[in-house]
Amino acid sequence: MTKIYANFDQTELDREYSPSSCVDDINLFLNEYVRLSHAAKKSALAIDRCEIDLRYGLSNEETLDLFLPDESASAPLHIFIHGGYWQALSKNESCFAANTFQGNGHYFAALNYTLAPQKSLSGIVEEVCHAIAWLYTQAAKFGFDRDRIYLSGSSAGAHLAMMMLQTDWSEYDLPNDAIKGVCAISGIYDLQPIQLTYVNDVVQMDAQEALRNSPALHPIRNPCPVILCYGDNETAEFKRQSGELLETLRMQNIPVSLQEIKNRNHFDIVFELLDTTTWLSMQVQEQMQGT
Repeated sequence: MTKIYANFDQTELDREYSPSSCVDDINLFLNEYVRLSHAAKKSALAIDRCEIDLRYGLSNEETLDLFLPDESASAPLHIFIHGGYWQALSKNESCFAANTFQGNGHYFAALNYTLAPQKSLSGIVEEVCHAIAWLYTQAAKFGFDRDRIYLSGSSAGAHLAMMMLQTDWSEYDLPNDAIKGVCAISGIYDLQPIQLTYVNDVVQMDAQEALRNSPALHPIRNPCPVILCYGDNETAEFKRQSGELLETLRMQNIPVSLQEIKNRNHFDIVFELLDTTTWLSMQVQEQMQGT
């Protein structure tokens, strides 16, 4: 079956995989990431409820920030993986929702990882695996329940979160059900079209790596509940990618929900996690209470 994206010319394909094509100024949202994340970290540090720059690997980029709730005994852990097309952003702009999770009695970790082209896409996936494995081994030290680890990610971070369900966790001495739930926000799950766009000028995937790292094209190794969403102001290809992943997961009998979020775009949809009354926030909280 011919993929829809094969009918696009290069300009159309690049536009479909350019989230900023739907907004007037991407910097407005990036600046808000910085502002809200700085405020969240400042607030947590003021009450000694944040551990910053924890090293989970050997390189300077393999770090994370861990936010602790007031009542931390056996609380679940939520790990957020940032987007930026695997080539931009960091943990420092990605902890905007930390205080909300802390207020709900949950731990929250914002991951850093080495960006492309310094690291290949497969190498980035491996770093995220190492981060999760490291956190699993540190549960007793920090007080969270290692049997209740949940993931969320936005854009490229949503892709990385779904790749964790393709991981053979026995290679990291973890049980294969180490991840109990995933929230994937405005993600890309079939990387074959990405390999044909401007994005690949930096990421530098070949066809084999794009296929290997496409979670929508392989059976899920580690099934768990999945939340999918995207903003109504996003390109047709981003919406299609989530819709096709929905059907793929349903065929594998994996509990999954999908929602188009009104009045949101690719960049501000993550702010739904800040408000405990939104559909997305309630879905995530319900998922974390499910085990």
